[in-house]
Order: sequence, then C-alpha cells, then structure tokens
Amino acid sequence: MKKTTVSFLLLITLMFITNFIVSDAASAPNPVLDTTGKMVRARFNYLVVPVRKDLGAELGLAFIGTQVCPLGIGPRLNPNDGILPVNFFPVNSKKGVIRESTDLNVEFLETYTICKHLSNVWRLDRYNPQEEDHHVITNGGVKGNPGRDTIANWFKIVKYGAGYKFLFCPSVCNYCEVICKNVGILVQNNGQALLALSNEPLEVVFKKM
Repeated sequence: MKKTTVSFLLLITLMFITNFIVSDAASAPNPVLDTTGKMVRARFNYLVVPVRKDLGAELGLAFIGTQVCPLGIGPRLNPNDGILPVNFFPVNSKKGVIRESTDLNVEFLETYTICKHLSNVWRLDRYNPQEEDHHVITNGGVKGNPGRDTIANWFKIVKYGAGYKFLFCPSVCNYCEVICKNVGILVQNNGQALLALSNEPLEVVFKKM
C-alpha cells in the first residue's frame, strides 16, 4: 500500500512538472529566426541586412552629417568597408534565445572607430520623450543594467513582413515615460541612410556569421 502511494505521488509530481514546462514554453514569445530558419541566439554573430537592397548592404557605423562623434548606424554604402556583425543581449542575461518583443541590447563587435571613447552599443541619441524630432540611433550606449538610467539603450525585435523590424519601446522602467516607435531610416543629403525613429519601419533579416 505504501509503495502504491509513493508511486502515485511521484506520478502526480511528474505530471505537475511536465505541465509547468509545457505551459512556460507556450507562454514564451516566438523566437527570432535567422535567414536559415534557425533561432537567433544571444552572443552569436549576425549581420543585420535590410530587405530593401537600394539602401545599401548590412548595417554598420556611419557619420551623421559633418558630426564626428557619436556615429550613426545605417546600411553600408562603400563595398570596401568591412562587414560589422552584431551581438544581441537580452534583458534577462540567462536567456540564450532571442525572442520577439523582448528588451535587448544590440552591440557591434569591437572595431576601430574614430570615436574610441564610445562603446559600440546601440542607443537612442539625445533621448527625450517630449520631443517629436528625429531621434537617431547611434553608438555609445550602455549594455545591461536595465532601468531609468539606461532606458535609451533597449530595443525590441518584432516580426514584420517577411522579416523583422526594430522597435524602440523599452519596458525596463515601469514608471518612466517612454517613446514607442518603429526604427526606420533617415536619408542624409549624401545618400547615406541612418537608423532613426520613424512611423515607417525598416524591414531587416538576420544572417548568421
């Protein structure tokens, strides 16, 4: 009798654990997929490639007008410029898979730039939720430490068309006033497109290196 009771309790415990795992997996947002259909993973190298080929190649660093620093982010126009992969870092550093609509940092791999004093982490330059002017995405952000002081550094990847879009709508600070807007492009006079907040998103795909 005692053996039967123990077996029954073990069965109930196993069923509970299984249901918990299945429920947790079902409630998780969809994983972001790369161009081969595989899940995009944190700390792996990817090229961010615009679907629109007329804009240029994969994303890299670019000058903002005549400004030296910080550098903007936009499609590579010069074929002689080296490719610049990115890494993704989810707000929950223990997670290895990048999922849709979750906060993350984006960082270019270490590379020489004229702005040696700035990081390669993406951020929203001169972030001010009260302003409606163009907010350009630049380097110089801070990785990790979610909260009010780092709110300009968090982006989300959202399914869009056949690919994805970046969204700036950080949820790392519950009491902060934030902008929720797509990341699109702002084309400069020299033809160089820069990432900036926009009503029209830039559709991109992720190519694993």
